[in-house]
Amino acid sequence: MTPDQMMALGTAFAAYLRIFEVCIAYQPTAEHLHSYCRGLLSDLARKSIEPIALACGTAVRTLQEFLRDHVWDQFRMRDLLQQRLLGLPALNAADDLGTIGLIDETSVAKKGAKTPGVRRQYCGSRGKIENCIVTVHLGIVRGLFKTLIDAALFLPKIWSDDRERCREAKIPDDLVYQPKWRIALEQVARAIANGLTFNWLTFDEYYGSKPAFLAALDLLFGTSYVGEIPRNFRCLTKRPRGKRPKKGWKGKRIDNLARHSSAWYQQNWQNVSLARLTLDKQEWDVRAGQVYLLRRGELSDRTYWLIVARNLATGEVKYFVSNAPADTPLEKLLRVAFTRWNVEHAFRVVKSEIGFGHFEGRSYVALMRHMILCLIVMGFVAEHTDRLRGEKSGDHDGASVPSPEPALPDLADESPQDNRSSPHGRGHRLSPAA
Repeated sequence: MTPDQMMALGTAFAAYLRIFEVCIAYQPTAEHLHSYCRGLLSDLARKSIEPIALACGTAVRTLQEFLRDHVWDQFRMRDLLQQRLLGLPALNAADDLGTIGLIDETSVAKKGAKTPGVRRQYCGSRGKIENCIVTVHLGIVRGLFKTLIDAALFLPKIWSDDRERCREAKIPDDLVYQPKWRIALEQVARAIANGLTFNWLTFDEYYGSKPAFLAALDLLFGTSYVGEIPRNFRCLTKRPRGKRPKKGWKGKRIDNLARHSSAWYQQNWQNVSLARLTLDKQEWDVRAGQVYLLRRGELSDRTYWLIVARNLATGEVKYFVSNAPADTPLEKLLRVAFTRWNVEHAFRVVKSEIGFGHFEGRSYVALMRHMILCLIVMGFVAEHTDRLRGEKSGDHDGASVPSPEPALPDLADESPQDNRSSPHGRGHRLSPAA
């Protein structure tokens, strides 16, 4: 970034946050919104309440109350974030893949038993069973523009069945256990209700393994998808003759089908080369065809794509299913499928640069507010990264991150709160351009 672009960052960020002030009942609370979000965007090593409060000159208890007790609507903020995307040039630019929705989950290891939703469960960030919380997310990618736009806590059954424990953590009585794929469907429905249009959806094999999830994407949204599926996923290449068995059609495992069905092993492998931003191209050998899906022993009324992809360098084999029309180019389906890496990039950014996993507390309300404010900050990052990508002049109001930038003290007057004396007697205040 140029010095002018760095100077403009504080002004741009303050203006961006003012969009969300309509969700706040009292002006002092709005000032804390600016302080907390600047803390999330700062270069603090730990972005929990205490370090942020000390850095911006606010009493720690005050910032705790802002996150836990003050009157403001974090879910309306999330909706405003999604609605803002409608007017961004990045989402109106021409692109042959269009706008792709990314469905995935992530986990954050936590100690103790008081963080809402915490329990011993599979922790993807550690690659093993660990004490952690799991959150479900919807992301969005269009070309080089990418960000997360929704977040929800996965509430394990052990929590859902203990309503007294839930009330202690301020978890609403109507929030109960739902499988992660149902949470994801709610997020897609919410984004569409907020005006977003997805040309494609993509997801990993957990979601692809759920027939009800795939059926809901067809019936509720009608959006094209390309999703990864596990090797034990079952389907059929043609409709069986005769009466339906009492227990329904079982179908064939796709790994066996790909090896032994004449519809596949007689095909020649097609080579597909997938470009990547900073690495060499990936070369995949691909076979594909049309299959019938199964749900509760019943066959689908139409056929779907089944794609088998083999990485030439590593030997890795991936399987994908898609409801796209049968005449869709295979190379396009593969490109959509492999956009899913963008959500992993988004998780790395929001965790390493914005403090997504730094929440410390026992309140569900505070946890959700922390997550949604992280999404709002990430939205700002995505907007201005896209705005400045490739530019050399300093005449735009933004900054290209994720690298943390040093504080600019001369911009401290962007928020009235920054002019106060620190109640802790410390001199390290957090400027709007931190």
